[in-house]
Amino acid sequence: MQRPPARLPQLLRTLAPQRHPGVYAFVEVPDGTAVAALRPIALFREAEGTTLIVDEQVAQAAGLPVRLRAAWLTLTVASDLQDVGLTAAVAGALADAGIACNVLAAVHHDHLFVPIEQADAALAALAALQRGAGG
Repeated sequence: MQRPPARLPQLLRTLAPQRHPGVYAFVEVPDGTAVAALRPIALFREAEGTTLIVDEQVAQAAGLPVRLRAAWLTLTVASDLQDVGLTAAVAGALADAGIACNVLAAVHHDHLFVPIEQADAALAALAALQRGAGG
């Protein structure tokens, strides 16, 4: 069931982003890698290879080249996988601030991975988005 776009203002008012401690690394692993030992936060298989998001220290210990050093932000608003417009609004606010954003939608929340050096600016941009929606 698709949620009506009218729900978007309510979602934006209650974004409540939280930053997870640490630095997270986007890495690519060769086929056949025992990924469970790397304790990935996320795994995605593409035709070109498998991408993992792992704690940066895990990536370093495994000798994996880091493609992106990221801060992990969670939007604690109770969103639904079929809500319309939330990803676009969040990505737009971050784009307007010049911040790259990699979004991972899970069952309960949306998770954002932004360049580590822009984490504070991303949180500020999200807070402004929330205030602008009346939150």
